[in-house]
Amino acid sequence: MSDSCLFCRIVAGEIPSTKVHEDDLVLAIRDIAPQAPTHVLLMPRRHVSSLADLTDADGALLGRLFAVSADVARAEGIETDGYRVVSNHGRAAGQSVEHLHLHLLGGRAFAWPPG
Repeated sequence: MSDSCLFCRIVAGEIPSTKVHEDDLVLAIRDIAPQAPTHVLLMPRRHVSSLADLTDADGALLGRLFAVSADVARAEGIETDGYRVVSNHGRAAGQSVEHLHLHLLGGRAFAWPPG
């Protein structure tokens, strides 16, 4: 855990959040500034700064993040119409918190390319 990391503090329960899912590896919470009717953030409990810090040893963690995103999409009722899963790396791409996380977005149509 990084003492200054916002998401580490949420994982530790120091900052309140609306939890959608939690297990030993992953915490999923509602985004406080949603960009779609369904906007859930999925993050590893362990601090990983970004995609660039992942290694082959993180395969199980990544698999769990994506499995939980699918479970949450089903639970939120957005699986049938479709949803988007996004992870940003670096400030230029929109990463505002330096803790790896996925955005699960759904409940509306999305354009391509994004941004």
